[in-house]
Amino acid sequence: MPLNLTVSPDFAPDHISGWFYFNTFLQRQLGIPIHLELYDSFAKQREDIRQGKVDLSYANPYDASMLVRELGFKALAKPKQKTDETVIAVSAHSDITAVEELKPGSVLATTDDPDVHTMGMIMLESADLDESNIELKTLKNYVLVAKSLLKGEADVGFFLKQGYDELSQLIRSEMRPLVSSQIGVIHHVLLAGPAFNEHQEALSQTLLTMVDDPKGQGVLKNMGLVGWEAMSEEDTEFMIDLIDTLVE
Repeated sequence: MPLNLTVSPDFAPDHISGWFYFNTFLQRQLGIPIHLELYDSFAKQREDIRQGKVDLSYANPYDASMLVRELGFKALAKPKQKTDETVIAVSAHSDITAVEELKPGSVLATTDDPDVHTMGMIMLESADLDESNIELKTLKNYVLVAKSLLKGEADVGFFLKQGYDELSQLIRSEMRPLVSSQIGVIHHVLLAGPAFNEHQEALSQTLLTMVDDPKGQGVLKNMGLVGWEAMSEEDTEFMIDLIDTLVE
């Protein structure tokens, strides 16, 4: 039976092929069968994770908390030079120029990516807005959030900054960022479950040396990454504690 790898659904569609290349690269380096399962829904992915259908996960910070503290996963590596921040944006044609100008009753387009949504809601507090006085449109991905703004179906939208930056130039030209978070210590992380215990050392070595391997460099480029760096248990616990504090 192959081990199963999955990826947080917030990655850019342009990088789908990169994750398949990554999966193939891992199989060749580790000499074990690995199946890549991609999801377009955070909820469905979490359901399968809880049912034990995932052994290796490139997880967003919120899901990292569940994987580590509830399911015994271990954080192995984080992407270099890539932190998770939230962008709040409006249509380029909107009269809104600052978060504080948003009014009760505003329609917010968001995703079910909890850490991004939570950071966005915290930034809306300066306008005295919360989920009791705005209308929420929860969509599957950031492309749909952008389309909702461009069609005038929402007044404001939340984006993972990486997701916003990776939208096409045409789409971004039709939007205007109001503010971006600058936390700097929250990021996605690659975690291995108990079934990967005997392969953890080899996997960690493979990840950290990808940048030194010509084929590995090509795979990283297709994933939109520049490399990996080790994730200590202390760093993992600090990030999870921070996320738990934000969500509470």
